Amino acid sequence: MSLINVSNLTFAYEGSYDNIFENISFQIDTDWKLGFTGRNGRGKTTFLNLLLGKYEYNGRISANISFEYFPFDIIDQETDTINVIDHICPDCLSWELMRELSLLQVAEDVLHRPFATLSNGEQTKVLLAALFLKENSFLLIDEPTNHLDMQARKIVSNYLGSKRGFI
Repeated sequence: MSLINVSNLTFAYEGSYDNIFENISFQIDTDWKLGFTGRNGRGKTTFLNLLLGKYEYNGRISANISFEYFPFDIIDQETDTINVIDHICPDCLSWELMRELSLLQVAEDVLHRPFATLSNGEQTKVLLAALFLKENSFLLIDEPTNHLDMQARKIVSNYLGSKRGFI
């Protein structure tokens, strides 16, 4: 367990007069499962980007753990899916990958197809499996159900319910 400490965080986008966050302080235990909810444009993704160090802000964010952000940016979508996963988590073991894919109800054959040929739902599930194979990181999962139908949302919900340590 580690703690992420946020102290007196204030942030506004350059040129804006309105703060997205104003003088907020809290701690996050890295064993927690957290969900941010709210309407579009209220700062959920912005906060994740602040944790990643993408923006300058006033206040302090401290953590002695690294962060991994989902969704991953896939540069070559024409490569086989197994190569995409190997690029994301080169040290993962085959049996671990197969376990995660099974939990997400993804067929093994997707690994040998170009990533671009997978449905949006299959891509999401494959990338979630790769994400949870990364060790020693706190996971920042941004809108994991965007391209999923109701059945796939239920599968992903159950999957995330079995995990720990993410927003």
